[in-house]
This record gives sequence, structure tokens and C-alpha cells, in this order.
Amino acid sequence: MKIIWLGHSSFRLEIGDAVILLDPWLDGNPSFPEDRKDEATKGATHILLTHGHFDHASEVVSLAKELSVPVIGMFDLMQHWEQNEGLETVGFNKGGTVEVGPAKVTMVHATHSSTMPGPHGPVSCGSEAGFMIAAEGHVIYVSGDTDVTADMGVFQALHQPDIGILCAGGHFTMDMARAAYAAKTYFDFKTVIPCHYKTFPLLEQSADALKSGLPGVDVIEPEVLTAIEI
Repeated sequence: MKIIWLGHSSFRLEIGDAVILLDPWLDGNPSFPEDRKDEATKGATHILLTHGHFDHASEVVSLAKELSVPVIGMFDLMQHWEQNEGLETVGFNKGGTVEVGPAKVTMVHATHSSTMPGPHGPVSCGSEAGFMIAAEGHVIYVSGDTDVTADMGVFQALHQPDIGILCAGGHFTMDMARAAYAAKTYFDFKTVIPCHYKTFPLLEQSADALKSGLPGVDVIEPEVLTAIEI
């Protein structure tokens, strides 16, 4: 499989014949080169969404229509988009598992918020979430936007993920030190990939604290559009 960072919390996951765009935010993403959008989305087969904030979901409807691919995520938002935008969706909820190409994706708990702008203020999009993605002998834990939670111990017991894609920028989510604490306290990762950092000045710009907090773990600072092959 290939894990390709698209900046911020956006990823392209190439797993077998599936190309999954995870939280794709390309237009307006300061970390993503605008002239490489076609490269990032070429051959996409699915869109997977953790929650409704603009830096994760603002392009999902337009990309799904442009690419003619289904969107997979929280039931409430998927139902809304299917009924009002005509999208093909797969809506599920925490604890549920769906097949995404050759991968089995389980939705797990995150602690954050999930809204979109409405005419009279923020509108709820259901609930924030993370995912366990099992395929090709690996399990990837996608934390989504979250802080440390004791639920992570349950995630480890049930899923045994060996790869962690962890939000770690601070301010809106756990920072590098808290992400390191979560990884060493609750998980047994072989590989950790930080995200949700560098994008804006108020977020952490380096993964040094994550690296120093996880001796023996391969902490990979991703480069935009550079594949990490597992």
C-alpha cells in the first residue's frame, strides 16, 4: 500500500485497486501545490471523511461529483448529501465496519466537534470520528481530529493497528507531545505519521517532540505527494 500526504489532514491511500481520498482539502490548503490537484485525485475510487469542518470536508461534494466516486462517512452527513446533493454515499456510525475496495474500515470514536456553516450559524454534521483501516496485512489507525482518550486502549485491544496517522498540531487537536503519549500509552505502532500540522503558524511546525517521545517507532514526517510505501 501507499500512503501519500496531501498536506494538513488530507491523504491519498492506494490499497490494491482502491484509491481512497481521506479528508481531501486541496483548494486553499496552504500545504498543497495548486497545480498538482490532478495528480492527487487521479484514479480515485472513494472519498473517506472523518468530520465536517472546512479543512476536511469543504471540497468533498465537488470532488465526488467531478470524480463520480462514493463518499463514506458519518451517517447523518452522508444521508444529507445523498438526499440534497445527489451523491452516492455509504453512511455508517461508530463501531460499524464497511468494505472500501479491498479494505475493511471501522469507524471509531474521536473527541472534537463536527459542524459546517449554516445561514444562522454552525450546523451539526453528526459526530467526529476516526477509522481503523485493515488491508494487506496491516491496520492503519486514522485518528481524525481528536485529543487523547482512554478509548484508544479499546482500539488497540480490538484492532492492533501497526500504523498510526495521528493529528498532532495542537490548538485544535492533540499536539506532538500528547500524540506521543497516546501512541506509547495505548498503542504498539511500528510506524507513526503525523498530520494536521505545519498548515498554519498557530500549529506545530516540527515533529521533533513526537520523535523523541517514541523511541523505537518509525516516525515519518511526510512530504506532500511523496509516497510512503508500507
